[in-house]
Amino acid sequence: MLDYHDQEWGVPLRDDRGLFEFLALSGVQAGLSWEIVLRKREAFRKAFDKFEPARVARYSERRLDKLLANTEIVRNRAKLVAIIKNARGVLAIQEKHGSFADYLWGFVDGRAVVNRWQSRDELPASSPLSDRVSKEMKARGFQFVGTTICYAYMQSVGVVNDHLASCFRHAQVGRKPRAAAR
Repeated sequence: MLDYHDQEWGVPLRDDRGLFEFLALSGVQAGLSWEIVLRKREAFRKAFDKFEPARVARYSERRLDKLLANTEIVRNRAKLVAIIKNARGVLAIQEKHGSFADYLWGFVDGRAVVNRWQSRDELPASSPLSDRVSKEMKARGFQFVGTTICYAYMQSVGVVNDHLASCFRHAQVGRKPRAAAR
Protein backbone atom coordinates (compact mmCIF):
# COMPACT_ATOMS: atom_id res chain seq x y z
CA MET A 1 0.00 0.00 0.00
CA LEU A 2 2.86 2.36 0.80
CA ASP A 3 4.42 1.80 -2.64
CA TYR A 4 1.05 2.43 -4.28
CA HIS A 5 0.64 5.67 -2.33
CA ASP A 6 4.18 6.82 -3.02
CA GLN A 7 4.32 5.85 -6.71
CA GLU A 8 0.82 5.94 -8.20
CA TRP A 9 -2.05 7.29 -6.11
CA GLY A 10 -3.05 10.75 -7.19
CA VAL A 11 -0.54 11.09 -10.01
CA PRO A 12 -2.29 12.47 -13.11
CA LEU A 13 -2.90 9.67 -15.60
CA ARG A 14 -3.88 10.49 -19.18
CA ASP A 15 -3.47 7.09 -20.81
CA ASP A 16 -6.76 5.52 -21.93
CA ARG A 17 -5.73 1.96 -21.14
CA GLY A 18 -4.52 2.93 -17.68
CA LEU A 19 -7.65 4.99 -17.03
CA PHE A 20 -9.80 2.02 -18.03
CA GLU A 21 -7.80 -0.27 -15.74
CA PHE A 22 -8.36 2.01 -12.76
CA LEU A 23 -12.03 2.40 -13.63
CA ALA A 24 -12.41 -1.38 -13.70
CA LEU A 25 -10.50 -1.89 -10.46
CA SER A 26 -12.41 0.93 -8.75
CA GLY A 27 -15.67 -0.84 -9.56
CA VAL A 28 -14.31 -4.17 -8.35
CA GLN A 29 -13.26 -2.50 -5.10
CA ALA A 30 -16.87 -1.67 -4.14
CA GLY A 31 -17.46 -3.36 -0.80
CA LEU A 32 -13.87 -4.55 -0.56
CA SER A 33 -10.61 -3.00 0.56
CA TRP A 34 -8.29 -1.43 -1.99
CA GLU A 35 -5.53 -3.62 -0.58
CA ILE A 36 -7.40 -6.76 -1.70
CA VAL A 37 -7.84 -5.35 -5.20
CA LEU A 38 -4.18 -4.32 -5.46
CA ARG A 39 -3.08 -7.82 -4.43
CA LYS A 40 -5.16 -9.22 -7.30
CA ARG A 41 -4.17 -6.54 -9.79
CA GLU A 42 -1.73 -8.66 -11.80
CA ALA A 43 -4.26 -11.48 -12.01
CA PHE A 44 -6.86 -9.00 -13.25
CA ARG A 45 -4.42 -7.67 -15.84
CA LYS A 46 -3.81 -11.18 -17.09
CA ALA A 47 -7.50 -12.12 -17.06
CA PHE A 48 -8.54 -8.90 -18.82
CA ASP A 49 -5.86 -8.69 -21.54
CA LYS A 50 -3.98 -5.90 -19.76
CA PHE A 51 -7.22 -3.88 -19.79
CA GLU A 52 -7.11 -3.12 -23.50
CA PRO A 53 -10.62 -1.70 -23.94
CA ALA A 54 -11.02 -2.90 -27.54
CA ARG A 55 -10.28 -6.48 -26.53
CA VAL A 56 -12.37 -6.46 -23.36
CA ALA A 57 -15.33 -4.94 -25.21
CA ARG A 58 -15.50 -8.05 -27.41
CA TYR A 59 -15.74 -10.52 -24.51
CA SER A 60 -18.49 -13.08 -24.96
CA GLU A 61 -20.66 -14.91 -22.45
CA ARG A 62 -18.26 -17.82 -22.79
CA ARG A 63 -15.33 -15.57 -21.84
CA LEU A 64 -17.34 -14.27 -18.90
CA ASP A 65 -17.84 -17.86 -17.72
CA LYS A 66 -14.05 -18.37 -17.83
CA LEU A 67 -13.57 -15.21 -15.76
CA LEU A 68 -16.11 -16.43 -13.21
CA ALA A 69 -14.09 -19.64 -12.86
CA ASN A 70 -10.81 -17.76 -12.30
CA THR A 71 -10.00 -18.09 -8.59
CA GLU A 72 -7.26 -15.45 -8.78
CA ILE A 73 -9.66 -12.54 -9.33
CA VAL A 74 -12.78 -11.26 -7.59
CA ARG A 75 -15.54 -13.40 -9.10
CA ASN A 76 -18.57 -11.19 -8.78
CA ARG A 77 -20.66 -11.56 -11.93
CA ALA A 78 -22.13 -8.05 -11.79
CA LYS A 79 -18.69 -6.48 -11.39
CA LEU A 80 -17.18 -8.51 -14.22
CA VAL A 81 -20.10 -7.73 -16.54
CA ALA A 82 -19.62 -4.05 -15.65
CA ILE A 83 -15.97 -4.18 -16.72
CA ILE A 84 -17.00 -5.52 -20.12
CA LYS A 85 -19.82 -2.99 -20.54
CA ASN A 86 -17.56 -0.17 -19.40
CA ALA A 87 -14.97 -1.17 -22.00
CA ARG A 88 -17.67 -0.67 -24.61
CA GLY A 89 -18.45 2.70 -23.05
CA VAL A 90 -14.80 3.70 -23.24
CA LEU A 91 -14.75 2.83 -26.95
CA ALA A 92 -17.88 4.90 -27.58
CA ILE A 93 -16.33 7.85 -25.75
CA GLN A 94 -13.08 7.47 -27.71
CA GLU A 95 -15.07 7.60 -30.93
CA LYS A 96 -16.91 10.77 -29.88
CA HIS A 97 -14.22 12.61 -27.89
CA GLY A 98 -10.98 11.30 -29.41
CA SER A 99 -9.85 9.71 -26.16
CA PHE A 100 -11.24 8.60 -22.83
CA ALA A 101 -8.61 10.81 -21.18
CA ASP A 102 -9.94 13.91 -22.97
CA TYR A 103 -13.45 13.02 -21.81
CA LEU A 104 -12.51 12.41 -18.16
CA TRP A 105 -10.13 15.35 -17.86
CA GLY A 106 -12.72 17.54 -19.60
CA PHE A 107 -14.73 17.54 -16.38
CA VAL A 108 -11.91 19.61 -14.81
CA ASP A 109 -10.77 21.53 -17.89
CA GLY A 110 -7.63 19.40 -18.03
CA ARG A 111 -6.34 20.50 -14.61
CA ALA A 112 -6.47 18.44 -11.44
CA VAL A 113 -8.56 19.63 -8.53
CA VAL A 114 -6.02 20.26 -5.78
CA ASN A 115 -7.39 20.02 -2.27
CA ARG A 116 -5.47 21.04 0.81
CA TRP A 117 -6.87 18.74 3.46
CA GLN A 118 -5.09 18.84 6.81
CA SER A 119 -6.32 15.49 8.15
CA ARG A 120 -7.86 12.29 6.83
CA ASP A 121 -11.06 13.17 8.65
CA GLU A 122 -11.60 15.96 6.12
CA LEU A 123 -11.44 13.68 3.07
CA PRO A 124 -14.89 13.41 1.49
CA ALA A 125 -16.36 10.20 0.10
CA SER A 126 -17.88 12.14 -2.80
CA SER A 127 -18.19 15.65 -4.16
CA PRO A 128 -20.35 17.66 -6.57
CA LEU A 129 -17.76 16.77 -9.23
CA SER A 130 -18.05 13.02 -8.57
CA ASP A 131 -21.84 13.41 -8.57
CA ARG A 132 -21.65 14.98 -12.04
CA VAL A 133 -19.18 12.41 -13.42
CA SER A 134 -21.23 9.54 -12.01
CA LYS A 135 -24.47 10.87 -13.48
CA GLU A 136 -22.88 11.44 -16.89
CA MET A 137 -21.23 8.02 -17.00
CA LYS A 138 -24.40 6.23 -15.90
CA ALA A 139 -26.30 8.03 -18.66
CA ARG A 140 -23.78 6.54 -21.10
CA GLY A 141 -24.45 3.02 -19.77
CA PHE A 142 -21.45 2.65 -17.47
CA GLN A 143 -21.94 0.47 -14.40
CA PHE A 144 -20.36 0.51 -10.93
CA VAL A 145 -19.76 4.23 -11.26
CA GLY A 146 -21.66 5.62 -8.30
CA THR A 147 -20.50 8.91 -6.87
CA THR A 148 -18.30 7.31 -4.18
CA ILE A 149 -16.63 5.01 -6.71
CA CYS A 150 -16.13 7.95 -9.08
CA TYR A 151 -14.55 10.03 -6.34
CA ALA A 152 -12.12 7.26 -5.39
CA TYR A 153 -11.41 6.72 -9.09
CA MET A 154 -10.65 10.39 -9.66
CA GLN A 155 -8.35 10.38 -6.63
CA SER A 156 -6.45 7.34 -7.91
CA VAL A 157 -5.88 8.76 -11.41
CA GLY A 158 -5.00 12.25 -10.24
CA VAL A 159 -8.06 14.14 -11.43
CA VAL A 160 -8.39 15.03 -7.75
CA ASN A 161 -5.27 15.52 -5.61
CA ASP A 162 -6.31 14.46 -2.13
CA HIS A 163 -2.86 13.89 -0.67
CA LEU A 164 -2.88 15.70 2.65
CA ALA A 165 -1.23 19.11 2.47
CA SER A 166 1.44 17.80 4.86
CA CYS A 167 2.20 14.75 2.67
CA PHE A 168 5.41 14.92 0.66
CA ARG A 169 3.45 13.70 -2.39
CA HIS A 170 0.98 16.62 -2.35
CA ALA A 171 3.24 18.98 -4.28
CA GLN A 172 4.95 16.25 -6.31
CA VAL A 173 1.97 14.61 -8.01
CA GLY A 174 1.10 17.61 -10.13
CA ARG A 175 4.51 17.88 -11.76
CA LYS A 176 4.06 15.46 -14.65
CA PRO A 177 1.65 12.79 -15.84
CA ARG A 178 2.64 9.26 -14.94
CA ALA A 179 3.36 6.61 -17.49
CA ALA A 180 0.71 4.02 -18.19
CA ALA A 181 0.45 1.25 -15.61
CA ARG A 182 1.84 -2.00 -16.89
